[in-house]
Amino acid sequence: MTAQTLPPPISPEDYLALEEKSEIKHEYIDGQIYAMAGTTDDHNILVGNLYTNLRNHLRGQPCRTYFTDIKIRLEQRNRFYYPDLFVTCDPRDSETSTYKQYPKLIIEVLSDSTEAFDRGDKFNDYQTLPSLEEYSLVNTKQQRIETFRRQPNGLWLLQTYTPKAILEFQSICLNIHLSDIYTDIDLDRNLN
Repeated sequence: MTAQTLPPPISPEDYLALEEKSEIKHEYIDGQIYAMAGTTDDHNILVGNLYTNLRNHLRGQPCRTYFTDIKIRLEQRNRFYYPDLFVTCDPRDSETSTYKQYPKLIIEVLSDSTEAFDRGDKFNDYQTLPSLEEYSLVNTKQQRIETFRRQPNGLWLLQTYTPKAILEFQSICLNIHLSDIYTDIDLDRNLN
């Protein structure tokens, strides 16, 4: 058996310079870069539905909604991730145009290839962001959204939303019917 060796680590600054020119998005973990996989129609529709609701709600406020192409830097963990959506209300995030560091809400739309990572190591990493108040996982196979909320004691409380529920994003004072998020998604097709 041959052991695979990793390429030499690169600095965050070199990663940012490479990523600026790259046609493919990469996430960065401890000096290593990892190409990101493409998405599906349903994934893009869900992101679009969520973005539209978030953006319309936050219009005219100091908060900004980002999706897909803007990274979050986790300086304490030496990582850069591309969440599906996130909201930041921190003025310090206007200092950088390709990444942000102070999100209050992060949303990941789950896929078969990323679900375990989104629920596990990535969520563990996101918890190191002091600004983060909520982390939501959006299911693509059924109307179900799981939201983790940071409690005053630092623990995370899970709330699950299912059909006919109203999803609460407490961090930005927004309530959305699940049916609005899942508009144009054919869940029956996803069961096959």
